[in-house]
Amino acid sequence: MESSSPLHICSTCKISSPIFNRSYAFFHFTALIFFIYYRLSYFLFPNPTLLHTLLFTSELLLSFIWLCGQAFLWRPVSRTVYPERLPENKELPSIDVLICTADPKKEPPFEVMNTVLSALAMDYPPDKLAVYLSDDGGSSLTLKCMREAYGFARYWLPFCLRFRIKNRCPKVYFAASEDDLLNSYNVEYAEEKEKIKRKYEQFKDRVKQAEENDYEKEEGSNIDNDDHPPVIQVINEESNNELDINQVQVPLLVYVSREKRPNHTHHFKAGALNVLLRVSGIMTNSPYMLVLDCDMYCNDPTSARQAMCFHLDPQISPSLAFVQFPQKFHNISKSDIYDSQLRTLFVIRWPGVDGLQGPILSGTGFYMKRNALYGNISEKGVEQLKRIFGHSNDFIMSVHNSSQQKILDNTGSSSKLLQEAQFLAKCTYEQDTLWGQQIGFLYESVVEDFFTGMILHCRGWNSVLCNPSRAAFAGTATTNLNDTLIQNTRWQSGLMEVTISRFCPFIYGISRMSLLQTMCYGCLALQPLYSFPLWCLATLPQLCLFNDIPIYPKVSSSWFMIFSFIFVASLLKHLEEVLSSGGTVKTWWNEQHIWMIKAVTAYTYGSLDAILKWVGIRKASFIPTNKVPDEGKISLYQKGKFNFQTSTRLLAPITTLVVLNMISLIIGVARMLISGNWSSMFGQVFLSFYIVVVNFPVIEGMLLRKDEGCIPFLISLLSLALALTFLYIGSMVL
Repeated sequence: MESSSPLHICSTCKISSPIFNRSYAFFHFTALIFFIYYRLSYFLFPNPTLLHTLLFTSELLLSFIWLCGQAFLWRPVSRTVYPERLPENKELPSIDVLICTADPKKEPPFEVMNTVLSALAMDYPPDKLAVYLSDDGGSSLTLKCMREAYGFARYWLPFCLRFRIKNRCPKVYFAASEDDLLNSYNVEYAEEKEKIKRKYEQFKDRVKQAEENDYEKEEGSNIDNDDHPPVIQVINEESNNELDINQVQVPLLVYVSREKRPNHTHHFKAGALNVLLRVSGIMTNSPYMLVLDCDMYCNDPTSARQAMCFHLDPQISPSLAFVQFPQKFHNISKSDIYDSQLRTLFVIRWPGVDGLQGPILSGTGFYMKRNALYGNISEKGVEQLKRIFGHSNDFIMSVHNSSQQKILDNTGSSSKLLQEAQFLAKCTYEQDTLWGQQIGFLYESVVEDFFTGMILHCRGWNSVLCNPSRAAFAGTATTNLNDTLIQNTRWQSGLMEVTISRFCPFIYGISRMSLLQTMCYGCLALQPLYSFPLWCLATLPQLCLFNDIPIYPKVSSSWFMIFSFIFVASLLKHLEEVLSSGGTVKTWWNEQHIWMIKAVTAYTYGSLDAILKWVGIRKASFIPTNKVPDEGKISLYQKGKFNFQTSTRLLAPITTLVVLNMISLIIGVARMLISGNWSSMFGQVFLSFYIVVVNFPVIEGMLLRKDEGCIPFLISLLSLALALTFLYIGSMVL
């Protein structure tokens, strides 16, 4: 390949200017130094109070997390790929697509099959592509739907190839008209589209019927998703008179349901991926793997070729572990009140860390080099490899030949190979091995993506972010508060697990990664701890305001300007990032709303969950996000209204804080008007006012709304009682 024709180029990111970011960081950091000096002056007195100690500790923690977060903004880059410069199809490496599903009730099989079909139809040589679906629920329904999907794929794939269809997820294609514009004058296309649409409707009806029959069978039955044997099947069907199967080649499609028993830890998604890693290793052994969530369909069929622009670059390939595509979602509303698109992560932070050692592994939408998960095996013998990888000779051979693809067609799989695959999928296979500890996807945390990516970077591997104009993958985002908080609680619990373990980035990573890369991982690992300073700053100044005790400088003091600059500069920097990435002021304000709600609830419960697991009081858990659409909840989301239909446990913390701040604000303003002591108390009044205004959706849900998504009166009453109790006891202590 000629050096004059690179497969990709790297340039400075247009969204975030490094010069502006560094200038802001310098002035903000300088202000923090003065701020810390001011706070330390309190400790020069003989008896610093617990109140000031808690406030200072929370402010220091906030400052440290902010400082770590500046590493994301140090050197943001963007990349452009040229897939047309790739070698011919016969020279491209093979790819195994690994898709995970866990519960057909929360992850509808029809949606999962659309993801499978979009992967089968990728613009890549079909003989170099294999799709594996992990069904952790062990559901016969999922297996039946896979057979239906394979049957439809035999018609869908040649149609997509013949007419150069871009939307290769059938559900998306038949709901859009984008591809019709390319073929608008093609009469043959219109005829073929009608034929394939009929086939699609038949496929859809069969899947829906299978779902209904399955649910009828489950009524009155006792099915345990965590107690079933391993099942491995290569999906195929015989040719019929309507279509000669020799005229179309469908990529290999394999159903994998690992064994699960109640008395064996199964390690959730990481355990499922490791089984797929082993099963695919003896079946196709492709050197590269695409990992997808079951709802994350392939939106751009060329994503594999885009990823190969990095993996086949001789300058970066030897140290490149994975190519990460940003997560994007097809059901985001204009207001996105729950920040479901995770804008800060994928638009601001990931391009920033891409300029360092590479983006953090993000759970789905990444092309991983198989060797990166195996570690260094060059000098190890067969017996050593068995102690590491387990006692499967076939798999050990695949590890030795990890750069060579095996050819396994849909009809040539032997029963012996399937038996070996089932052996690899048994729940006891990993005992006394290093699976999940040093090889494969790692088990230390329920956020296996974050932890595995960090360890790969610690071992010297790099990664890159590929963010094309057309989203490579599109998934289903959470569209109600309950699912958002449950999902975020799981994420924060996993991050906290890493923080309090021996793999804490500031301990384990500092000597193995660059300082800036360590700061990026550290910023995310400390994210659950936002809950502590937020609880302190949303209760203690308000308690003092209620009791007319000043804790911030007077408005006339020069120190007040330092406090004001830190607060205002943080808000304006966030606003600048939103506007520069195509957002609006409303986007910025909505992110302020949901961040505070998440920090008070999900971050708090995530931290507590991780600590309880660490001390052995609680076992690890993983609740899949519900992907079943609810029209009522979706309607509220589209209107930009919060849906507060969730548990008291999740609602009570934020409603209590809001009520507390409302009471303190009213009392504080009344006292200021009576006494005229506005200069000393203005900082606390403004802080309470800001918290009340930011949480206006919560106030609206308590006082102004009467629809199904409002906050129940009993929760409002409970919050009032808790707030008054806190103010009473706090006043007694003060």
